[in-house]
Amino acid sequence: QVRLVESGGGLVQAGGSLRLSCTASGSIGGINAMGWYRQAPGKQRELVATITRDGSTVYGDSVKGRFTISRDNAKSTVSTIYLQMNSLKPEDTAVYYCKTQKVLQYWGQGTQVTVSS
Repeated sequence: QVRLVESGGGLVQAGGSLRLSCTASGSIGGINAMGWYRQAPGKQRELVATITRDGSTVYGDSVKGRFTISRDNAKSTVSTIYLQMNSLKPEDTAVYYCKTQKVLQYWGQGTQVTVSS
């Protein structure tokens, strides 16, 4: 079992910044990638960004150039990731979820990000 805990969400004005964190605990050995997804009311959950153990990243089109995903490099496995969100827009408002996968998918409980116009 893997437990994911997110933190760092909140309310920010458009143009502002927030930094999210996600820490994995439990059976974290063998985790090769972690990522961020988000879900706005009435919309499907979508990819925000992912990062692999070797640092390779993938971003959703809507956040490229504004968001940066990073990992805690102090450990040999990826277990803590961050999402630096800059130039936030009202359309970034959503619940942000951390995810990882071994045999099963594991999701965090989500953290609310609200961007006011």
